[in-house]
Order: sequence, then C-alpha cells, then structure tokens
Amino acid sequence: MKIFNCDNCGHPVFFENVTCLNCGSGLAFLPDQLTMAALRRSPLVDGSGEVLLERLPYTRSTQTYRMCINNRLHHACNFAVPSHDPHLLCVSCRQTKLLPDLSITANQHRWYLIEVAKKRLFYTLARLGLASTEPGPNEVPGPVYQFLADLPGKPRVMTGHNQGLITLNIAEADDDERARRRLQLHEPYRTLLGHLRHESGHYYWDRLILAQNGLQAFRAVFGNDSQDYGAALKRHYATDHTGNDWQNDFVSAYATAHPWEDWAETWAHYLHMVDLLETAAAYHTNVVVPGGAALPPDGVSNPFESRETDFDQLVRQWVPVTLMLNSLNRSLGQNDAYPFALSNGALRKLRFVHDVIHQCVNKPLVDDHDDMRQPADPQPPALNADRNIGPFEPQPLSL
Repeated sequence: MKIFNCDNCGHPVFFENVTCLNCGSGLAFLPDQLTMAALRRSPLVDGSGEVLLERLPYTRSTQTYRMCINNRLHHACNFAVPSHDPHLLCVSCRQTKLLPDLSITANQHRWYLIEVAKKRLFYTLARLGLASTEPGPNEVPGPVYQFLADLPGKPRVMTGHNQGLITLNIAEADDDERARRRLQLHEPYRTLLGHLRHESGHYYWDRLILAQNGLQAFRAVFGNDSQDYGAALKRHYATDHTGNDWQNDFVSAYATAHPWEDWAETWAHYLHMVDLLETAAAYHTNVVVPGGAALPPDGVSNPFESRETDFDQLVRQWVPVTLMLNSLNRSLGQNDAYPFALSNGALRKLRFVHDVIHQCVNKPLVDDHDDMRQPADPQPPALNADRNIGPFEPQPLSL
C-alpha cells in the first residue's frame, strides 16, 4: 500500500491513522478518492442537522463527508462517507452482514483487527478496478462478510466462501490461536489479510472465470475443477505435505487440494505481490542484490499505475524486493516475512491471474447475492439467537 501524507502538514500518515501524529489533524480515508485526508468541520449540515466535514481549503475539494457510524460508536472504522451517500455505514462496513456479540469486550478488538485487514483488501481490489468505490444505494461493492464466533453447543464456525458470502471465524484475530493453527497445519504463513485475500479469490472466480466463460482457459492452467470438492479436501488432509513435492507447480501445499483452492491461493499471492510492490514503490525502493544486477534506475514501479502492467517486470522487481525484506527480518531476529519460492509452474498460474484481472476488469461483474444486500437506510438488526449479530446502523452521526 502507498504511504499517504497529511493535508495539513505533509507528515507521512498511514492507512489506519485517525490523527496526524505531527500536527494533530483528524484524518479519514476517503474511499471515493482512495486517499487519506485531513478533515475539518464545514459550515454545512445535512438534512438531519448533522455537521459535515470537509478537506482543508487548499486541497480545492468541494466534496463534504461524514464519518462512518462505526467510527463514532465503536472506534472500529476510519472511512468517511460522501455526504450525498444515504448510507450511515461506509462503503467497506456495509459489506459486513453479521458481527459477533460486541457486548463481549474481546470481540470488539477482534472485530477491529478484522476490519483493518478487510479494508486493506478493499483498497487493493479497488486499485485493481475490482471493487466499486462509489456503489449505488442498493449495491454491495464486492463480497459480503460475516464474522462469527464459536459458541457452546453450536457447530464450529468454518472460515470459507459460499455464493458471495465470506465467513471468518473471529478466533483468527487472536495471534496465539492463529499461530497454533498454522503450526498444526504445517503452514509457513497465516494472517487475517491472507485469509480474506484467499476467500476473495473464490468470490472473483465466480465472476471472472465462471461468469465470463473462462472455464476452458482456467482448466488448461489449473486442472479440472469438476472433480468432487469434498473428496478432494479429504484426500488433501489425509496426505502428508510436509515435504516439498508441491513446489514445482503450486504456490502452497493447500493449493494442491483442488483447482478452486489452487486458484484462490494463487489469487491471494498475486494480491500480496501488487500490494507489497506498491509499498516498495512508495518508498522509491531500488534494490541491488549482492552479486546481481540492480533494478532499473527508476527503481520499483507502482503496479497500479497502468492497467497494462507487464507481468515479467512485476516478477523481476518482486524477487529482489522479497530477498531484501527477508534479510531485514532476519536482521531483527524474525522469521522470513515471505517464506515462499516461486517455481515456473506457480509463476504460470500467477500470470494467468494477472491476465484475467487485466482483461476482465472493465467488464461488468455478475453479482448474484442480491438477497444479502442491505437497503440504503436499514433499521438496526435484532440479536440472533446465537448472539452473532448484525452490523450496527442506528441513529445519524452527530459530531
């Protein structure tokens, strides 16, 4: 992700910031402009009498905003909502269908951590042109989410995707639990953002492959997806993947389970690549690998600056950047941040994902989860019997 600057003082600010640490200006992320901004109270009010926010005068922006209702009620969001948008929730928070019971204090922090990861995913998808930053009043800009907790006497919550709905077990927000599962499953990498990127891959497979008549091309690269999915997963978990037998053709051992999982793992890996390279470009990174050639004089290029980004160039920049990243981590006594080695077989699949995104991004994406859409101004949801509850959208925000 790029590094932003405070509108007021120019100091670097980050995606999750709500205040500039240098000048104290209040900050918000503006999804319609995909940027962080310093906001102040404007002389305008909306129809409910709420004071609206505006960017500082020298930005020459006439758009006004209000903060997402989840910012005021739960300090769980730093996204702003354009004043003409009837939603009280921001474009990211309105994607969430169900939340865990927030009367449990620990769940509030878990939800915040998940929201941070979800918003980073939203940013990357929007930069790729895959998520709308200004959806219509009844449009959901991408997948729908539910974040649920395991409850006594209830079936265990399984993280996954089903017809546009992404479910995440909130236990994944706990570092110790996530590490335990990573070790149990012999995984080199397990993060909230990685989970959400993977599950978004299933969502976009439906829209970029299935809905765009891309099955024949997909099967030529990933294999036959019509094989029984449940049986394939059982075989996968009954097989010892602690060796390196998968590395010639896959980005991970889990990718060997089924072509759908291979796609989702490769999709997530591609999002890792473009996000990290945008960050490296923001710092004007130019890497010289000891004993090897330097990157071009202009250093790492931003992969989002052109829809015609060359995949070979992306890989040429990716390798030295990740080598440097791992070396820096080891210098701090940490494990490799990027514990992967991409084979030619894995690169072929990553190129396929790259090409699909760049070929299909201007086509309308099929949205088949109308029943999960929220109306423009929904009523506050009632508690479910299992105490996993809906997103909050009560009274208008007052500042």
